[in-house]
Amino acid sequence: MRVIGIDPGLRNLGWGVIDAQAGRLSHVANGICHSDGDDLGERLLSLYNQLTEIIDAFQPQTAAVEQTFVNKDGAGTLKLGQARGIAMLVPAKAGLPIGEYAPNKVKKTVVGVGHADKKQVAHMVKVQLPGVEIKGADAADALAIAICHAHHGGGASGLAAALARAVV
Repeated sequence: MRVIGIDPGLRNLGWGVIDAQAGRLSHVANGICHSDGDDLGERLLSLYNQLTEIIDAFQPQTAAVEQTFVNKDGAGTLKLGQARGIAMLVPAKAGLPIGEYAPNKVKKTVVGVGHADKKQVAHMVKVQLPGVEIKGADAADALAIAICHAHHGGGASGLAAALARAVV
């Protein structure tokens, strides 16, 4: 099963693709989409186009997106929510089942504790995906989201998708 993990962000949207086969994980690709444009609409369109190209190129079978947490800055939370909408829309448009995970669940799955820092997450991603060259902190988070999905939600979603294709 091929999984894409997406770490939503308006300026930097992290992505990571892994293969999960018989309990083994392997790295496929990772990177960061940097939004372009002067206004919010252009930036969202830029993220949409880049993420669409990534899904077309790597053909994941399922997707996972980190849930947004509310912070003190309402305007910032709203903008992050709009980027998260793009992160949900693109895989949905491609027909992929999407899992959503709280940041603490991702950290607990990958690191073992729910309040790990970014360095700990990146380190454990490297341990679980030997030889990976991580393109940045947002890409490390996206790979962690994909790993979380492979452990918690990917199997059932992948099986359901495979059965649906087999019935057709």
